[in-house]
Amino acid sequence: MYNSNFRSWFIVLMLCLGFCISYSCKSEEGNTDPIDPSDTTTQPFKTDVTYWLTKPDKSMLLQKQQVSLFFSSVANQFPTLSVDSTLTYQSMDGFGFALTGGSAYLINNLAASTREALLHELFGSDSNSIGISYIRISIGASDLSSTVFSYDDMPAGQTDVNLDHFSLSPDQADLIPVLKSILLINPKIKILGSPWSAPVWMKTNKNSVGGSLLPEYYDSYSNYLVRYIQEMQAEGIPIDAITIQNEPLNPGNNPSMLMLSAEQRDFIKNNLGPAFQSAGVTTKIIVYDHNCDHPEYATNILSDPAAAAYVDGSAFHLYAGDISALSQVHAAFPAKNVYFTEQWVGGPGNFAGDLQWHIQNLIIGAPRNWSKNVLEWNLASDPSYNPHTNGGCNSCEGALTINSSVARNVSYYIIAHASKFVPAGSVRISSGILSNLPNVAFQTPEGRKVLIVLNNSSVMQTFNIGFNNRKAATTLGIGAVATYIW
Repeated sequence: MYNSNFRSWFIVLMLCLGFCISYSCKSEEGNTDPIDPSDTTTQPFKTDVTYWLTKPDKSMLLQKQQVSLFFSSVANQFPTLSVDSTLTYQSMDGFGFALTGGSAYLINNLAASTREALLHELFGSDSNSIGISYIRISIGASDLSSTVFSYDDMPAGQTDVNLDHFSLSPDQADLIPVLKSILLINPKIKILGSPWSAPVWMKTNKNSVGGSLLPEYYDSYSNYLVRYIQEMQAEGIPIDAITIQNEPLNPGNNPSMLMLSAEQRDFIKNNLGPAFQSAGVTTKIIVYDHNCDHPEYATNILSDPAAAAYVDGSAFHLYAGDISALSQVHAAFPAKNVYFTEQWVGGPGNFAGDLQWHIQNLIIGAPRNWSKNVLEWNLASDPSYNPHTNGGCNSCEGALTINSSVARNVSYYIIAHASKFVPAGSVRISSGILSNLPNVAFQTPEGRKVLIVLNNSSVMQTFNIGFNNRKAATTLGIGAVATYIW
């Protein structure tokens, strides 16, 4: 009897010890399951602050940490990054990517079950999704389409001033079906349209590369953009905003079109704005859509009251200049919005370097300089960075690499660190500045606080998250990025 009882208790003890060891190891490694940070029923531990981590060596990729962080009034020696939700800035429209024609082709040609699962992962709102809430598409072809086209191509020497041949048919095969699938998942997603070129018959050089829009076709091009918005709406695809011209100071891409600020100003003031008004189009008009080194392009247009009356704001890329240019434009015209609409990752890229640069300058830098959104360039490419036009970008790495399978690249995690936790309608709130810990904070519509922090130093850093006169200490490794939620 004694030996039997002893053996029974010994077995129970060993089972408990094995469970504890297993739980401890899981806690140290981190949880790979995508758990909703708001769903406390799935959390195996208690904490005031939940956080998700990506490391530059890729050993953790947007991984929820099973580490308890509690707010306390007990003092410690660590610096404090204070968050103040009573001091608010701009509301956010969202985070996302450019859904290029090439991206749509690759996604649309996946097996149906794979495609559906991927779109839910990208655009859904559940715990297994990254919650993309804003996408950019091209009006006509971009350089990451397989071929160059507009919606009104004519034989050489012919024109179509009345747009009798206008048709969205080039996008009916892939882009429009993918957009419809996305809208079924997220009906509130914001869609920005940007043209890379007007139809070539409207241009000075009659070529898809370079040239300028001829003034005699300003009315036709205005009507072309109105038709585009109306026909996309008829397809069930609402266009929230358009920019007038992608990279108007870059006439070397294919397609592309040079449009100086005075030309864009006059086109909006005299043609596009009145055409939108006459047609009852409420789609926002956004100017510039190019690099931060020429903010005067935007301010020149906004300085004209007749043009500015039709303009919602201005958009920027960061291939040149500094992200602080957005604050310059905001300070000059605080009633007008600013947006961040494009930044590429050049393949094959460097995960650690790209993660740090993009998080610091875009995910953190753009909202801290008043941007209402952050968009990375190109949702998907194949392993050879295709499709692209002849003369288009031949080394643009997608957030996804799609072949027979789907691989997630650095842009996926850059955007997901914000999009998964900061839905549209969130508001940027005040967060302090600490050396080597760039950061940005938001309050979601549900009242949660979200703090995104990067350690851009060469040493591990321990710091406090300060909120409501209490502190929670946390440690962030070299080059790592964390999103904290409470």
